[in-house]
Amino acid sequence: MKKNLVGYAFIAPWLIGFCLFTAFPFIASIYLSFTRYNVVSPPSWVGTANYRMLFTADPLFWKALQVTLYYALMAIPLGIVAGVALALLLNLEVKGMSVFRTIFFLPSIVPSVASSVVFIWILNPQTGLINGLLRNFGILGPAWLQDTAWAPRSLVMMSLWGVGGSMVIYLAGLKEIPTHLYEAAMIDGATAFHRMRHITLPMLTPVIFFNLVMGIIGTFQFFTEAYIMTQGGPEDSTLFYALYLFQRAWRYLDMGYASAMAWILFFVIMTVTGVVYRSQKRWVHYAE
Repeated sequence: MKKNLVGYAFIAPWLIGFCLFTAFPFIASIYLSFTRYNVVSPPSWVGTANYRMLFTADPLFWKALQVTLYYALMAIPLGIVAGVALALLLNLEVKGMSVFRTIFFLPSIVPSVASSVVFIWILNPQTGLINGLLRNFGILGPAWLQDTAWAPRSLVMMSLWGVGGSMVIYLAGLKEIPTHLYEAAMIDGATAFHRMRHITLPMLTPVIFFNLVMGIIGTFQFFTEAYIMTQGGPEDSTLFYALYLFQRAWRYLDMGYASAMAWILFFVIMTVTGVVYRSQKRWVHYAE
């Protein structure tokens, strides 16, 4: 019993911090979502008015949800394909491979704010690096972040900048695949393509599943890059759900409305993640 008390005493700072800054706000937001609360005055109960307004009288809510879903449908598959392809290349036995692995991993640890500032310059339609290179080939580049069609695509393209983080996880998964499977396949005459299709990818599906779930959670909370680079523009083409939630909370001080939005986002993420979990039995292979 005394040992247990000593253990709880050591983790008490974390428990107190968790209760004050995570558990209590989480529970309080349930109540606030049914109130009108502007921080200055006490919250007033309005029942389901916030939820009714979200679903029936707020076109920006549906626009933000649409933008976020579009980004998720584009960024998640591209991130998985790029991460797996990069891991396969960096899994080759080539001299100096550790240097290449470090180079490709470094962008994933660069702070999002710094990356956003750099990409604002890279995607500048007049003085940016990409359009400058395109002009050398006689190609007139788009306005990127200033174009309603290209702005969300630019953010999807930027998401590939940090693919090195998932690449390391895929690389670890590749190292866990038993070599005797490849040896048996080579004896049977399997080509490199068939080995990748029938051994590498099936054995890598648990890692792909993990990154898929984490990608879903991350993309639905996409905020920093859009806040710094576009502020939701042009014409709300990059008004992501988390960005709109932030604006309702801190620009308009409508905390009750923002709390309702947060809980809708919570249920959307839980639903999508639950569907993915249900589907894993059909395509995820766990080695025994």
